Amino acid sequence: MESLIIILIGFPFISALLLGIIKNDIFRQIITYISATSIIISAILFTIKYFTAQQSQMFFFSHTEGTDYCMVAIELFLTALVTVLSIKYKKYYVALLSIVQTALTLWYEFSGVAPHQQIRKIYVDHLTVIMVLIIAVVGTLITVYACGYMKDYHNHHIEFKDRRSLFFSLIYIFLGAMFGLVFSNSLLWIYFFWEITSVISFLLIGYTKTPEAIRNCFRALWMNLLGGLGFAVAIVYAGITFKIIDLQSLILCDGSIVIIPVIFLSFAALTKSAQLPFSKWLLGAMVAPTPSSALLHSATMVKAGVYLLLRLSPVLQSTNAGTMVSIVGGFTFLITSMLAITVSDGKKVLAYSTISNLGLITACAGVGVVETVWAGVFLLIFHAVSKSLLFQTVGAIENSTGSRDIESMHGLSRRHPHLAWTLVIGIAGMFLAPFGMLISKWAALKAFVDSGSIILVIFICFGSATTLFYWIKWIGTVLASKSNDGQEKNTTSANQWISIIIHSAFMIALCFVFPFISSQVIIPYIQTVFSSASQVISSDNIIIMMIMLVAIFIVPAAAWASARHTRYKKADRYINGVNAGDQMNYIDSMGEKKRFLLSNWYLGDIFGEKKLWNPSVIASTVFILAIMTISVGGAV
Repeated sequence: MESLIIILIGFPFISALLLGIIKNDIFRQIITYISATSIIISAILFTIKYFTAQQSQMFFFSHTEGTDYCMVAIELFLTALVTVLSIKYKKYYVALLSIVQTALTLWYEFSGVAPHQQIRKIYVDHLTVIMVLIIAVVGTLITVYACGYMKDYHNHHIEFKDRRSLFFSLIYIFLGAMFGLVFSNSLLWIYFFWEITSVISFLLIGYTKTPEAIRNCFRALWMNLLGGLGFAVAIVYAGITFKIIDLQSLILCDGSIVIIPVIFLSFAALTKSAQLPFSKWLLGAMVAPTPSSALLHSATMVKAGVYLLLRLSPVLQSTNAGTMVSIVGGFTFLITSMLAITVSDGKKVLAYSTISNLGLITACAGVGVVETVWAGVFLLIFHAVSKSLLFQTVGAIENSTGSRDIESMHGLSRRHPHLAWTLVIGIAGMFLAPFGMLISKWAALKAFVDSGSIILVIFICFGSATTLFYWIKWIGTVLASKSNDGQEKNTTSANQWISIIIHSAFMIALCFVFPFISSQVIIPYIQTVFSSASQVISSDNIIIMMIMLVAIFIVPAAAWASARHTRYKKADRYINGVNAGDQMNYIDSMGEKKRFLLSNWYLGDIFGEKKLWNPSVIASTVFILAIMTISVGGAV
């Protein structure tokens, strides 16, 4: 087991080194495929060994002095890198944030105030296994997709310098850091990998070096460094006041007693998971090429934030920290769902959707009861696969059609049928039964009702309604077509199709293994955290879910088979007047011939970004500051 952990953390960094050196496309692709395959196999072997060991919790590595010093050296290098780039682009406040938190953690480690106790730095349980599989499978498949996408990207964008070697190297450093983060038990180790993800996301977002990319990447950096400063404060306070230096010891405490470190860790997680008022950095990440967007939104970065909150859920229950997390998460879920309706850029819709669903996971973690943690973990799983699939498909559509605007996707089911159906599968995974996102929302809603939180019930009800609105609009656009729409040439590379098809298969397979994952993985995890956990979904509900599962696949297949052998009379479509006979024009009430156009309703004049964004940021900022002030003041 120890060797597999070392491989999963260390091998991506070795791959990053090789990919940073190699410039040849063929060799880069070979190394990417070998690296992806090796990481996936290692993750599967790790999972098998964990479950055959029949232990719900495992600790590893207590004597790590050499590794600790290496981490300090790397941390100093990252601080120097951020400082130099911040000075270069005159973002001095970013350099200050980086220097302050690094100085704080170094003072804590080497001044003698840190507790001198030996802990095991690596911790493994069922949630660790889930995260390892998500990072290994979803994350590395994105790198396979990137082999074809980045080549097409630079063919279409010759104005940008080709820095693919750096791009692939950064992605694999990202994967290695995420493995390190989810394996770590030491708070200092978690912080170290946490900061690597912040710096690497900064470099990925600024890949094109355009003024917009520079502006957005520094916004992402300062917001995440602000969270990192909160993380550093939590480490120092927990160590000096409570002699706690590891996460597992922290979550065994009474949440009301360790409120200060918990609330600062929660603050760090809110910034990392792009919750209001920190959502802008993730929206700005859309300037980066699609593979980095898929990586940030699905398998890494933002998942680090909600992962930490799910870990902290036992000490968030019924505390001010839990109230802050749940209300901010629920508010973010509602507001960003509403904003997703008002935009037509496909990647921006996905970005708002990501922030929205992360908000729901955040709210579940904040409530911190069995049902919400169960729902939160399932939301994390389904969101990772579905959102990665959607970003990759939209990227392929953009390379094929020259646009990622939803309005330009009319007739996609005829023009690019395979991309259209993978897009539909991804969208269905986000909000339709029997896909787990919807079932998890049901469980979360029930738990919110049981908890007596009226405001959370309002957030999830109205947020789910707006979610339905923008996904239905998108599906309707893709499936609608004109009579003159014909199939166009497929320009999506084999590398992209490999990842897209595997993601689609996983999305469908998750429906069938949903009960198994619940009973064999999620419930055992919850039992170790909360001591007891009943079956969250009753047997009756499982039967209903299986009926829906059959219906969603069998009924359309039967209808399609029937249609192939049945001749239907083609009728003229009704288009706001007398059909002109060509299905594309109509005669209006004044006798004039008008062109028929399909267009969605975006409601931007009712609750667009200009109307909702600033009030939402102000409200969430005031709420967070108020809760943190009350909590810190009451604990001191």
